[in-house]
Amino acid sequence: MGDLKLVERPQNYTLAPESSKQIKANIKVSSTETGVIFGNIVYESSNVLERTVVVLNDIHIDIMDYISPAVCSDAAFRTMWAEFEWENKVAVNTVIQEEKEFLDHIIKSTNMKCLTALSALEGQCGFLAANLYARSVFGEDALVNVSIEKQADAKLSGYIRIRSKTQGIALSLGDKITLKAVDQVNRNLV
Repeated sequence: MGDLKLVERPQNYTLAPESSKQIKANIKVSSTETGVIFGNIVYESSNVLERTVVVLNDIHIDIMDYISPAVCSDAAFRTMWAEFEWENKVAVNTVIQEEKEFLDHIIKSTNMKCLTALSALEGQCGFLAANLYARSVFGEDALVNVSIEKQADAKLSGYIRIRSKTQGIALSLGDKITLKAVDQVNRNLV
């Protein structure tokens, strides 16, 4: 899953009884998205007529390994925002009750840079809007707009909109934000 390709298929090996073999495989990652590597071992033994399959644990590739905070001008951000066709809109689901604290949580969770001036984020006005930006090692841009409002019951509501040129990065960042929100809720239940 994801844009992962096996560079070279490992060769077949014949093993003596009680022996072991370590096998390495190179995998090419060519885009910024969450991926999963699946694998299994197929073997035959002399006293069994059919093949036996051992399913290996999945290896998850984390998008956070491939993106880093970056800076762009407001004009460049707006231009990319208008041009990028993929959008993932994630509803805010959090136990955090302060707008700035929530924004800091999103910045940390997504490994992005806040482009909105700190002075614009100060004060207690009951709402917050901020733009975040990151760039992948593959040159892909990720744009995020956080728009939240404090409700009468002190809970935060709103949306996190993620835009990118490719579907993979938009969906993967949305999944990451959703997982962090679930982790946060579960920690508060304990």
